[in-house]
Amino acid sequence: MEEVDVEPTITNIPAISDGKHMGFAWGPGDILVYETLYKASGASGSGCSFIHEIRKDEDIYSPILRKLFNESHHIFVGLQTIREELPSKSKKPQFVSISKNYRSVIRACMEELQQVAGNTVSILLAIELIWNLCEVLFIDAAPAGSLLLHLLDWVRLHKADVDERAREVLQSESPAEHHDYWDVVVSYVLQGRLEEVRQMLVKQGTLQPAARSMYKQMDTLLSKMPFYNPGGTQTLTEFDVKWRHWHEEVDRCLQDNSFASNRHLEVICKILLGDEDTLLDHKELLGTWYHFLVTRLLFCHPTVKPTELHYYAQSCMTMFLDSRSVSEPLDNILLAAFEFDIHQVIKECSIALNNWWFVAHLTDLLDHCKLLQSHNLHFGSNLREFLLLEYASGLFTHHSLWQLAVDYFDHCPEFGRVYLELQIERVPLETERKALKVLRICEQRQMSEQVRSICKIMAMRALRNNRLGSALSWSIRAKDAAFATLISERFLQDYCAKGTFSDLDLIDNLGPAMLLSDRLTFLGKYREFHKLYGEKRFREAAKLLLSLMTAKIAPQSFWMTLLTDALPLLEQKEVIFTADQTYELMFCLEELTSSLNITASSTDRPMQEEDVEVTKVELLRLALARNLAQAIVKEGTVET
Repeated sequence: MEEVDVEPTITNIPAISDGKHMGFAWGPGDILVYETLYKASGASGSGCSFIHEIRKDEDIYSPILRKLFNESHHIFVGLQTIREELPSKSKKPQFVSISKNYRSVIRACMEELQQVAGNTVSILLAIELIWNLCEVLFIDAAPAGSLLLHLLDWVRLHKADVDERAREVLQSESPAEHHDYWDVVVSYVLQGRLEEVRQMLVKQGTLQPAARSMYKQMDTLLSKMPFYNPGGTQTLTEFDVKWRHWHEEVDRCLQDNSFASNRHLEVICKILLGDEDTLLDHKELLGTWYHFLVTRLLFCHPTVKPTELHYYAQSCMTMFLDSRSVSEPLDNILLAAFEFDIHQVIKECSIALNNWWFVAHLTDLLDHCKLLQSHNLHFGSNLREFLLLEYASGLFTHHSLWQLAVDYFDHCPEFGRVYLELQIERVPLETERKALKVLRICEQRQMSEQVRSICKIMAMRALRNNRLGSALSWSIRAKDAAFATLISERFLQDYCAKGTFSDLDLIDNLGPAMLLSDRLTFLGKYREFHKLYGEKRFREAAKLLLSLMTAKIAPQSFWMTLLTDALPLLEQKEVIFTADQTYELMFCLEELTSSLNITASSTDRPMQEEDVEVTKVELLRLALARNLAQAIVKEGTVET
C-alpha cells in the first residue's frame, strides 16, 4: 500500500451519529480511520475528529515471527539461484528439499510460540498443514501407491496428540487397564501405525489368557497387511492383488464372527475393512474430515491415483461434517488442493490468512516448479510477482525488515524496480548508518535519483546541525555542485571567523571531488596552500596563492584574506615572489580596493572596521613595494 502524500479522499459510510460519518485512507501497512463532520443544508455545529490507526500485517511486529521472515528470506534467495537450464527432473529433489526447509522454519516458530497464548500458533499450524499437502500433491507429485504413504505421513505429523496419550498410558502402572488404552489402540489403527497397535495388544493379551488365540489372530492380520514399497521390485498391480487377498481374509474373519466376543477387536476388524459407519463412529478420534479421508483410502483404496482424490475428498467431507455445520476456510483450502486447483488454493489462502508471507513464498516455489499456468493480472504482472510485491511492500513498513524486502523486489522482473524506487524513498533515515545502508542499496542498483535525494536530505540535516564535514561529504556523494558550493562558503566563513579549518581530514582528501564546483576547488587548493606553507615550501605556496587570485578561482570577497596570507611570504628574508608575481599581486590589490572603495574618507562602514581595512591595505602596499624592489635587484643581479 502506498503512503498518502495528498489530501486523502473521504469515503462516507452510513452516519454513526447525527451529522457524523467515517472516512478512511490507506497508509503504508495500515488504514487511517477518521470521523468527519457532515453538515446537511441548514445544519450547524462544530466538533473534534479523532484519527484511529488500524494496522495491517500486525504479524510483522511479532519478534518470533520476525525470525520466520528472516529465515525464509534466506531460503527464498537460495531458490532464485537454481539454474533455469537444468532439466525439471533433476530440479525436483531440490524443490522438495526447499519446501521442507520452509516447513521446518514454520515448525521452529510454532515450537517457540507454544508458550505464548494466542491465535498465531493455530494459524501457523494451518499454514504448515496446507504447505505440507501442497508439497505432497504438487511439488513432490507422488504417484499412485506412493501418494497414500505421503498422505499417511501428512496426517500423522499433524495429529501428534496420539503419541502424547500413548506415553501417558504406557507410563501408567497397568497400561492395559488405563481408561485411554483402547482409544490409543484405535487411534493407531486409524493412522495405519500397525506395529504400534501390535505392541499395545500384546499387553492386553497377557491379561486375558482365554482370549489369547483371538489376540494372536488379530496380530496375524495386522502383520500381514501389505504396504506399498516405492523402492521395491513389486509393481503396483502386484501390490494391489496382494492387498485384495489380505482384505478378503479380514472380511472372512469378520463374517466368521472370529472377534464377536470382544467388541474392541471387532471394531478394529471393521476399521481394517474400511467400514464407513465404524469410521464415522470414531469422529472424535479422527478429529477432521481429511484424517477420515486418508484412513478410508488406506483401508479401501490404497492405490488411489492423484486424479481420483477429489471424488473421495468431497464425499468424505460431506459425510464427516454435520449437515448443519458450515465448512471453515481451512476445509475449502484443503478441498481445493485435493482438487488440484492451485489458483483456488492461493486465492482462498490470500483471503483467509492475515499476511502475505505464506501465499508469496508458496506461489514463488510453485512457479519455479513450472506448476502455475500463465496467469496474468489486469495490470500486466503475473500472480507470483503480484504476491511477492505485496509481501515485500508490507516488510518495508518495518524498521528492520525493510532490508529483506529489497531482495524480493530484485526478483520481480516487471515491477520490482519501480516498487523499490517508490518504497526506498519512504525509509526513514534516522541515523547516518541507516542512510548509508539505504545508499549502498541504491548505488548497487544504479538508482541515481534516489542516491541524490538521500544525499541531499542527509547533507541538509548535517548542515542544520552545523556538521560541515558531514554535509560536504554527503553533497559530494550526491554530486550536487550548488550545495557543495554553499557548504564550501560556510567552511570559508568559519575559517575567517576562527582562523582554522574544521574537518581537515576531509578537506585534505578531497582528490578529484574538489572539481565538483569552483568554490570547492578553491577550498581544496586554499587548504593545500596552508599545507605547503606549513612545510616551508614557500615558493610553491606563493605560486599557488597567486594562481588562486589570477585564475579567478577565489571569490573576490576572499581576496583580502589571500593578500593578508601573502604578507608573511613578502616579509621573508629570502625573496619569494618574483617581480612579475609582485606586479600581479599589486594589480589584484588595486582592483580589490577600487571595487570595495576602501579609502580613508569612506563613510559606508563603521569607523573601526574601516581603519583596520585601510591599515591592511597600507601594510600590503608597503610590503609589495619593498618586495618589488628586492626582486628587481635580485633579478638584475642574476642577469648581470
